[in-house]
Amino acid sequence: MRRTRASYDPVHSDLLRTLPRVPQDALGRVGRLLAARRSVYLTVGAAVVLPRLAVVLIERGQITQPFTYAEKSDDIARIYLSSGTFGFIPGMPTAYTQPLYSFFLIPLYWTFGRSWEVIGSAQIVVSLVTAILVYEIGRRWLDRWAGLAAALIVAFHPYAIWHDVHVNREILDGLIAAAIFLIAMRLIDRRSVVLAAALGVVFGLAILGNVRLTVLPLVLAALFLYYWRPSRESFVAISVMIVAAVVVVTPWVVRNKVSVGCFAVTTDSRALWEANNPATLGVLRSGGWIDNVPLPKSFPPSAQDAGRAYHRRGKIFSVDECAQVPFYEHKVEHFWEHDPIEKVKLAAQGTLMLWSPKVSPPETGGVTVKWVTGLRETVEPVYMTPVLLLALFGLTRVRRRFAVLALTFLAYQWALAMIFVGATRYRVPWDFVSALLAAAALVDLSERWRRRRGAVQT
Repeated sequence: MRRTRASYDPVHSDLLRTLPRVPQDALGRVGRLLAARRSVYLTVGAAVVLPRLAVVLIERGQITQPFTYAEKSDDIARIYLSSGTFGFIPGMPTAYTQPLYSFFLIPLYWTFGRSWEVIGSAQIVVSLVTAILVYEIGRRWLDRWAGLAAALIVAFHPYAIWHDVHVNREILDGLIAAAIFLIAMRLIDRRSVVLAAALGVVFGLAILGNVRLTVLPLVLAALFLYYWRPSRESFVAISVMIVAAVVVVTPWVVRNKVSVGCFAVTTDSRALWEANNPATLGVLRSGGWIDNVPLPKSFPPSAQDAGRAYHRRGKIFSVDECAQVPFYEHKVEHFWEHDPIEKVKLAAQGTLMLWSPKVSPPETGGVTVKWVTGLRETVEPVYMTPVLLLALFGLTRVRRRFAVLALTFLAYQWALAMIFVGATRYRVPWDFVSALLAAAALVDLSERWRRRRGAVQT
């Protein structure tokens, strides 16, 4: 007997008849959304990966240059894998630099080895995730086209294309900053203890990557309290966020007390002095960097200096890192107290260097393919000038809460530039904020142009 088609139709099952049926138009919308998201991710992926891959291939011989322009974290990662010591010299642990980037490099080197392929590929992946987070921020709080535009602005950023594939800790700063912005916006819209805890964990990682962000959790806590209004629930959520950040940072701080001798995230206070002394302004105005500030012979060598001496000449000498922290902090406080006018000038110089669309400062060391860096320095101001101008207009085109959070992020970076010093490499991880605002402006302008064109045609 021939079976009919209906006998195989699950709709005719008595069991399935009792289940709710999903409207076909809803299924179609879900399918279209998934297809659109996949298309966006592929577009953003191509925009991020292809130009960075080209730079990796061009500069492949320079990415792993030893003890020249290499990031301190790279030196520490190699020493750790060869000796088990988190430091510049085997058997001499250090707390001289923030540890997060070393924590990123160590498992990479241990698993795949240290090579330009490994470093370039891993950091391209980080750049891709950052761009996707930027898209998600824009999609959720602006417009899906604004999210795509912002992600593409971040992807094609000339300085970032070059910088992202070289050994540098700022690659993680950008990823973490985008994650902070995303979670913070969700918290502003809806108070949640779980989200507050997640943000606290991300803040802890941010501080381990860049100690200058230590105050940012308190700044955002005040912002949350403003939007949530003071209440028991609000204070609980804020407390959870701060405690989570402390829990993440505490093991490293305790390790430094045990291994180095003091509670600290980093003992590199000399960098603060290099950015705040009577000679700094002249060095910066002459086109140099704070590393070029002359160090008096009476000043103690840093842990990094000891590491360089060990690797270049085999010389080993101990460094009291903990004693250097108050030594340099006292010098900085004395400078601020006795030469406030010079500090004001330094703050203005730092502001100029931070917000200038030109690359600042010029490279102070390392071996690179010169025409690549020359191209980057030529294209960067042409690219960033309209982005920054559009971002100013974009502030008036976004929700007030979004604008307030964006301004908080940018103002915090500005304050850091005035206290320390500004530079393109410090601004770039946070340029996604300007990209989001610029994208909102572009979408608004394109919509106005479309309406005007439609009105003319009718």
